[in-house]
Amino acid sequence: MWDFFIFIHMRKIYIYALAAISSIGVVGCGQPGNTKGAVREVEEIAPVKTNSEESDEVNISESEVSESLEYLSSEELQGRKTGTDGIEKAAQYIEGVFTENGIQPYFETYRDSFEVNGTIGYNVVGFKEGSDPSLKDQFLILGAHYDHVGTAKYVDGDSLANGANDNATGTTAILELAKYISSIDTKRSILFTLYSAEEMGLVGSAHLAQRLKEENLDLYVMFNIEMVGIPMNDKDYLAYITGFELSNLAVKFNEYSGDKVVGFLPQAKEYQLFKRSDNYPFYKEFGIPAQTISTFDFTNYDYYHHVKDEFEEMDVPFLTQLIEDITPGIVRMANSELKEIKMNQ
Repeated sequence: MWDFFIFIHMRKIYIYALAAISSIGVVGCGQPGNTKGAVREVEEIAPVKTNSEESDEVNISESEVSESLEYLSSEELQGRKTGTDGIEKAAQYIEGVFTENGIQPYFETYRDSFEVNGTIGYNVVGFKEGSDPSLKDQFLILGAHYDHVGTAKYVDGDSLANGANDNATGTTAILELAKYISSIDTKRSILFTLYSAEEMGLVGSAHLAQRLKEENLDLYVMFNIEMVGIPMNDKDYLAYITGFELSNLAVKFNEYSGDKVVGFLPQAKEYQLFKRSDNYPFYKEFGIPAQTISTFDFTNYDYYHHVKDEFEEMDVPFLTQLIEDITPGIVRMANSELKEIKMNQ
């Protein structure tokens, strides 16, 4: 959820305005940045085919993607606002998927609780231990926020904002990654993290990042997924990555994947999206590559924070394919002998 964007579609001309949200000290968005060299930067991430043992075909069930996405964006969950019965049902659903697939609680339970504006919120945190004695104390974090805003402006008598793209899609992707990764060995340990109170200013992810930092977690990479239910327009990659120039994550991820899966979107840098999703608190706390992928490219979806952001608008085959295509890169990050993903100097 790029929660500072409002966009208006009029005769296919898009006008963008920024509104600030700063509950965890997020810096207000500045003037548009210089995007010269964008084409060159994209060309630099041309994929390198690999013959790694992790390059086997990944099969994600489209029917299971559809089932999770439809439930998480259903009327029953009432827009998944933090502190409501609806988001509690979502948390229980996530816990059920973790339990069924042998993903363990990282803490005493799956819940990482915090208070925000007098309301109790819960991150849901699952854990898969690494298999390599020398690498299992290093962690990847895979994350997405599972909350939404609850209600939005009335349209045709409807005020319920079900948040299908924002961010039931990212939540569904994390659940499918958990299912797949639970069935294979990974050398490093992995945390599967779903955040509440993102819509209130990245509160849940900030709480978890601080807690894990205090526990001296050896965090290698944080990979966040945000609004991925609709394909991008006229791009030669599947999703863009925020903070593209800050690390070599995009370059290495495409090399690991054997395809151009992620790329550079000028607007992501121009609008400082790196600071606007749940990757950012982990970057602030740990100073490691912590970045978000998204397919919301400012021309392909009209229903941000809108009552029509519903399951029926989502491209489930695309989402399924995207999950399949990002999985090899994630597995390679979990299994590389060295920490090859690094911040750029």
